[in-house]
Amino acid sequence: MKGRRSSSDSSSSSKTKKPQYSKFTQQELSACKPILTPGYVIGIFIIVGVIFIPVGIISLFASENVVEIVDRYDEGCIPPNYSDDMLAYIQNSDTNKTCTRSLKATKLMKSPVYIYYQLDNFYQNHRRYVKSRNDKQLWSKKHEDDTKNCAPEATSNGLSIVPCGLIAWSLFNDSYGFSIKNKMVKVSKKNIAWESDKKNKFGSDVYPKNFQNGVLIGGGKLNSSIPLSKQEDLIVWMRTAALPTFRKLYGRIESDIQANDSVTVIIENNYNTYSFGGKKKLVLSTTTWIGGKNDFLGIAYITVGGLCLFLAISFILVYVVMPR
Repeated sequence: MKGRRSSSDSSSSSKTKKPQYSKFTQQELSACKPILTPGYVIGIFIIVGVIFIPVGIISLFASENVVEIVDRYDEGCIPPNYSDDMLAYIQNSDTNKTCTRSLKATKLMKSPVYIYYQLDNFYQNHRRYVKSRNDKQLWSKKHEDDTKNCAPEATSNGLSIVPCGLIAWSLFNDSYGFSIKNKMVKVSKKNIAWESDKKNKFGSDVYPKNFQNGVLIGGGKLNSSIPLSKQEDLIVWMRTAALPTFRKLYGRIESDIQANDSVTVIIENNYNTYSFGGKKKLVLSTTTWIGGKNDFLGIAYITVGGLCLFLAISFILVYVVMPR
């Protein structure tokens, strides 16, 4: 009996489910368990506030140093006899679309001065609009007949459209000419697109073909002798915006604009935003180390820093009045 009992005990011990001992399995590893005392909490809030508020002030100051001129011209460029029917004006190919605007620089605008066009109420982020392109076709000549997802701008007169899709079809085609004191100002349109887009998304062997040859013309036309990788206006337009109000880079003025200078702008008002209640604006802007004019970042830092200091002071008062 004793022999049988000892053998059964040994077999049961060999089949035990008890895990091998380690500090990890037994949860005996050393750990840091900070206790958030009032002093720690108040100190953290003060540190965050002291750091965030100066950063916000510096960011806001940098944004305020940006000189920006914004001119809405979609309504101002309509002749008085078409003021009640702006859509008829823009759709009539016989009307004169040339418009002259005068802008005044309130401060010195150091070069480079960036030129943007701004569109309001234009939903480039619409699902069908965003999908209406073919990246293979844009990149390689061997895929020029691949027009998948490009409907309704896939083919015209039985031939494939290059570049196809609604995004390319609706290319912005207003143009701007600038002069100061009756002297023409040169606008550089070189390197306005992202370098990664030019190298990786638009092929150097892909040329516009059968583009804007349909019955309904959407926007600008393309030079069929220039490859897509060098058509930077198109590349900028094809990078769709996330919001219905957006700016896109048109070019750069490589010379300073002095304070109180009057800038004369000759606009070719071709782009139709009147059919959907859109707005068009011309923007001239300088930049700083923070980029263009954007007060949001500075205001956000100051708000968070101020809130932290307010909470720190509140906790100090509570701790003094009602200590633990």
